[in-house]
Amino acid sequence: MIKIENLHKKFGKNKVLSGLDLSIEKSGIFAVLGPNGSGKTTLIKTILGMVVPDEGRIMVGDKPIKGNWKYRQEIDYLPQIANFPGNLKVRELIRMIKDLRQVPSEAEKLISLFKLEPFLDKKLATLSGGTKQKVNIVLTFMFDSPLLILDEPTTGLDPASLIHLKQLIKREKDNGKTILITSHIMHFVAEVADTIIYLLEGEIYFNGSIAALQQKTQQTDLEHAIAAIATSPTDV
Repeated sequence: MIKIENLHKKFGKNKVLSGLDLSIEKSGIFAVLGPNGSGKTTLIKTILGMVVPDEGRIMVGDKPIKGNWKYRQEIDYLPQIANFPGNLKVRELIRMIKDLRQVPSEAEKLISLFKLEPFLDKKLATLSGGTKQKVNIVLTFMFDSPLLILDEPTTGLDPASLIHLKQLIKREKDNGKTILITSHIMHFVAEVADTIIYLLEGEIYFNGSIAALQQKTQQTDLEHAIAAIATSPTDV
């Protein structure tokens, strides 16, 4: 599904990705973790074509993404911060995205699931952060794409909405999709992820199951295992 070879990216003198290699050949849930500045966001944005790498190759499906914008039609992306046009109403935004994609959607089911009906005719600028995140989730999950990229998807969610989000993620996994997630909430990651991809200083320091990471770090839970690899990566 995704193959990345020798990926390099610098912003000025700041080296963000340093010859990163990554291959994801099966469906499942892959948590991309690492401290701030580790390269997580840059990695995601290079996959999406939002950042052009200085060197390296990215393939999504079986084709290189360079010069091939159509591959993005196979990806649904939930950004960490959704900068919606504030003057649009929720209903207008959802209709606009549906019109752009021109494919069947589950918008109405998701609107009901997250109880957004009272907000459909409110302008996006007036919504709370949690309600904006629910709109963000609706826009991400209402289409049937084989690859989902979720950047800090739990931000601002109340407990009931978090349960619905986890159910949606599990459903998409059961439907054979590939899901990349970034999150700083280790309890959430431990509950949903199949594979941990840990980045540090633009390189992958670990790529494997939660159980394998716990065994490698000699820790009994994911939070302490991540802390161990973050503080002493050369010892892991």
